[in-house]
Amino acid sequence: MPAEIIDLRSDTVTKPTAAMRQAIFEAEVGDDMSGEDPTVNRLERIVAEMLGKEAAVYNCSGTQSNQMAVRAHCQQGDEILIDESGHIVNYEGGGAAALSGVSARILRGKFGIFDVEDLEGKIRPDNQHYCVTRLVCVENTTNHGGGRAWPLTQMARVGNWAHDHGLKVHVDGARLFNASIAAGYSVKEFSRHADSVSICFSKGLGCPMGSILVGDSTTIYRARRARKLFGGALRQAGMMAAAAIYALENHVERMQEDHDNARAFAEAISGIDGIRINVEQVESNLVFFEVAPERGTSAQLSARLLERGVKINPSGPQRLRACTHLDVNRANLLHAADMVRECMEAGIAQANGSHLAGTAYASR
Repeated sequence: MPAEIIDLRSDTVTKPTAAMRQAIFEAEVGDDMSGEDPTVNRLERIVAEMLGKEAAVYNCSGTQSNQMAVRAHCQQGDEILIDESGHIVNYEGGGAAALSGVSARILRGKFGIFDVEDLEGKIRPDNQHYCVTRLVCVENTTNHGGGRAWPLTQMARVGNWAHDHGLKVHVDGARLFNASIAAGYSVKEFSRHADSVSICFSKGLGCPMGSILVGDSTTIYRARRARKLFGGALRQAGMMAAAAIYALENHVERMQEDHDNARAFAEAISGIDGIRINVEQVESNLVFFEVAPERGTSAQLSARLLERGVKINPSGPQRLRACTHLDVNRANLLHAADMVRECMEAGIAQANGSHLAGTAYASR
């Protein structure tokens, strides 16, 4: 395997920059579970204000944020409405059911984005035979929907519909800043239509870990209790919170570079025989493409790419996902595209994809 690896599996693979490490080193800390970590408290104030909400709670991961929100909004026996590609229902270990006794009713939107017509008729009748429909879950950007950004007008329609019907709205905003950059609205404008929003710091923002959940004070009070219940209460978390503050101040606008690089990679592989991609559907830092079935499988192409120092995981039998981030530059992306071409020209059908044995298709 080549000495230099180009890792396009996810933006979660980024390493903290030197300046971010310095911010971590200098962070003032305290006991966060007791509300005494000044850096965590500052981060929570910053993000709550940024998204136009009353309160926030810092935690370990996007999955934890989402499950805290489900717990805060729902009771045992309730039901959420969510697109079939949503992370909460596919890649969080059945957490809604296991941790909160909540089931899911699946919607079939387009590119992971649904509309009012997809919601109509999905609220359960007020009858003892049925669970109670309680929460609408939105993902922005959509992950396996293709890295697409919700249009602001569509989010407004969905939010208004939900609230008119007495439902709450939660946004899995793991890559909400990517959506903001791609679609040209502020995170506050988008969040206006939601009751709670989670944001991951470990993806496009480039932090080593961490997520945050924002909402009204009652929701966040309930979510903070859920964080404790789920074993996620933190102590001197200010070091990681300092990384998040640094990222918010320095890494948001630069996401446009990731989006531009993703488009460049998509354009570079679009002419390769045996590769199928719609370049116009690449909106953010996620690039989904397919291997023609007669040429092989996604696992086989992934295995051949790994031999050439490029890490791209399958996200389906024929589908792969490449993710751009601050640790890969334009030259890296164009080289990776050359390796895709080289693999397809050499043939991939004999590769067994054994490096993927026992693993799931790419989630985050």
